[in-house]
Amino acid sequence: MPAVRKAASVSQSEAGCARGTDSVSGKRPEDYARIRRIVKTDEFSSVFRLRPVFRTAHFVLYARPNESGNARLGVVVAKRLAARAITRNMIKRLAREMFRKSEWVKSDFIIRLNAPVVRRDQSASSRAQKIALAAELTELMKSQLLR
Repeated sequence: MPAVRKAASVSQSEAGCARGTDSVSGKRPEDYARIRRIVKTDEFSSVFRLRPVFRTAHFVLYARPNESGNARLGVVVAKRLAARAITRNMIKRLAREMFRKSEWVKSDFIIRLNAPVVRRDQSASSRAQKIALAAELTELMKSQLLR
C-alpha cells in the first residue's frame, strides 16, 4: 500500500496574508486585530476608573481617550449575570461585530454587562433574544460613533 501524503495545512496567519490583511497592525477599519482590542488588566482598570459614558437596561459603556490613534474595545460579561457560556459568547460576538463594522472615535471603550439578560425560563440563544440584545448594543454604541 503506497503512503498517502498529507495535504499541507495553511496557518491562519498565512491565510490572512494571502487575502491581503494584516492581522497584527489592524490597518483595515473592518477588522478586529489585536491592536483594536483591550487585552491587558491595567488597560481595563484605567478605563473602569472613569465614569460610565452611557447606560442601557443591561449594558454600561465606559470610554477613555487614547494615544494609539485607533479605537479599541474590551467586552466584560460576568458569569453571575449570564450563567451560560453560550449567552456570554453571543453577547461578546454581537458587541465585537458591531464594533468592527462601525467608525468609532479614537478612544478605548469597554462594554460591560450590568444586569442579567436571561431568566431561567427563557432560551439563552433564541433569535428574539439576539435581536433584543443587538438593538440594545446599537443604542449603546450610537453615542460614540463618528458622525
